[in-house]
Amino acid sequence: MPRTSDTRVLQARPEPFTLNPQRCAIIVNDMQNAFCSPGGYLERIGFDIGGASKVIEAVSRVFDTARSAGIPIFHFQNGFARDLSDIPENSPWWFKSPAMRHFRQHPGLAEPILVEGSWDFAIVDELAPRPGEVVIHKSRPSCFAGTLLDNHLRARGIDTVCVVGIASNVGVEWTLREAVSKEYFAILVRDATMPAGPDEVQRTVEHNVENFIGWTTTSAEFAAALSR
Repeated sequence: MPRTSDTRVLQARPEPFTLNPQRCAIIVNDMQNAFCSPGGYLERIGFDIGGASKVIEAVSRVFDTARSAGIPIFHFQNGFARDLSDIPENSPWWFKSPAMRHFRQHPGLAEPILVEGSWDFAIVDELAPRPGEVVIHKSRPSCFAGTLLDNHLRARGIDTVCVVGIASNVGVEWTLREAVSKEYFAILVRDATMPAGPDEVQRTVEHNVENFIGWTTTSAEFAAALSR
């Protein structure tokens, strides 16, 4: 694990993690109306978003801790260009994206869901980015796919990413897997995520992270580590 003179012990699973705040960043996956708000896309296609309010509260606690410690926060907005130029019909994601599938199945919709400028696309008010925080648009699940995230992290000397957001089994896990493939230490903040699917999906994500990808912790444990 990374070790410098300014390290903290983060209580985590499967073992404590030695965290250097100066080399850490928060990656925020898709905390948008589409995934968090009643009437948003995720609820419209049949997923239970009843836990989203607690996730928003936990992500907010992570933000408070990170901002107090000077840890950078990168906000990601998932969606497509209004003309759908970034999701052509020969793309695998055109077939597999639940948003695109829903739009094809409901041709009467006034516009595709999850497009730039729509209510679905907007970050929820409670987690609005602050001036100076980086906001990045993505059109694929991973926060690394087709974005400059890797450049931003390496330019700042970051080697550890803490990932929060919805959905844990889609963009969050996708990002964690790609992070460790790029030689970043990867941490999932358990209570600051939830799955698109039942509770056992979340348990599977946590199992995958703890055994094959990185570490998991909680917003309270993250705050406790940074307060020492």
